[in-house]
Amino acid sequence: MHILLVEDDHKAARLLARGLEEEGYAVTVAHSAEEASHHALSRFDMAILDWMMPGKDGVTVCTEWRADGQTLPVLMLTARDAVADRITGLNTGADDYLTKPFVFDELLARVRALLRRVERVQPPAALQVADLLLDLRSRAVTRAGAKLDLTPKEYAILELFMQHTGAVVSRQQLAEHVWHADLIAIDNLMDVHIKNLRRKVDAPGQAALIATVRGRGFCLALPEHDGA
Repeated sequence: MHILLVEDDHKAARLLARGLEEEGYAVTVAHSAEEASHHALSRFDMAILDWMMPGKDGVTVCTEWRADGQTLPVLMLTARDAVADRITGLNTGADDYLTKPFVFDELLARVRALLRRVERVQPPAALQVADLLLDLRSRAVTRAGAKLDLTPKEYAILELFMQHTGAVVSRQQLAEHVWHADLIAIDNLMDVHIKNLRRKVDAPGQAALIATVRGRGFCLALPEHDGA
């Protein structure tokens, strides 16, 4: 299980991440809402979100996630313990609320409870097109059973393609989703990554899945739907 921890206190984040990792969880730490936005939420099984952060606070972040249709379970952490604050936190879409200071065992119990809920309502997090399989939990990618060794950028590109199977993904979409940058800044770099990704996914002897749609972008589709 992969947890996104958004906590601006570096020491607290380090200790909390270490404790969760010792319990067998994978943890990605972000120290601000801006840093958290660099990660695709589909990678995670839940988020632990601090309310009080400089800049955009946890309540705003959670509200934006829910408005964007994100269903990722959220455990809100805060020093605010008034009933009204708890109600506000839950009304933003948080699934649970824990006040600081807290005992780690209680946080762990709440994490387990939220993840059990996820396991009951969500199918295995995987994307598949033909014999290409991408596991969103382990980030493993295979084609015809053979593991593909992708770089983080190649994985992010392929994940976006597979989330939009059969549809054209524009170069601007790629620039914003993968690099969080304007297309002009990374246009040539994008071509290098696409070329390397194609070499791995559409290796010799494999039916091509990634197609270039001239003037529009790229499309990942079943072989019989390939287009130039």
